[in-house]
Amino acid sequence: MKSKFVFLCALFLASLGLQAQVDRTNFRAGINVGLVVGDFSEAYSLNLGLDVYQHWGVSREIDLGIATGFSNAFGEKQTVSNGGLTIETEFDNVQFIPIAGSLRIYPTSGFKIGGDVGYAVGINKGNEGGFYYRPTIGFDISGGTTEINVSYFAVNDEVTFSSALLGVLFLF
Repeated sequence: MKSKFVFLCALFLASLGLQAQVDRTNFRAGINVGLVVGDFSEAYSLNLGLDVYQHWGVSREIDLGIATGFSNAFGEKQTVSNGGLTIETEFDNVQFIPIAGSLRIYPTSGFKIGGDVGYAVGINKGNEGGFYYRPTIGFDISGGTTEINVSYFAVNDEVTFSSALLGVLFLF
């Protein structure tokens, strides 16, 4: 727990230091939807989430910032039958609040690549959270006020919980 607190404090202080060095800022918020992939794909199907970003431009091509949000993967029912015995299991939803540093690189106008790295706090019972990473590719639409993106959401704590996501962000 102490290492989590130290990490969050360092992330916050780094974001404050960025604010003094930049010429532009932007706040983005939006939603995402996707499929759970990997080890948990049979127990969970749909992932629905909220994204919130604060970025500061450190150059024309690079933004740095902080990211958070909420992610909920919906649990499935599974039925296993063997030799006349049937067992039904229902999995509870899995929920995370990521707290991360964020990087975006703009190789051309309207196109961006980047990612978020940090810690995802587990919200539901028995979910400890873990190391969080999320590579992203985004495309600006509507004159740069709206972004469509695809990303890979992953939380690793001995096993990896992951989702392939499609999202939309709005610039405020």
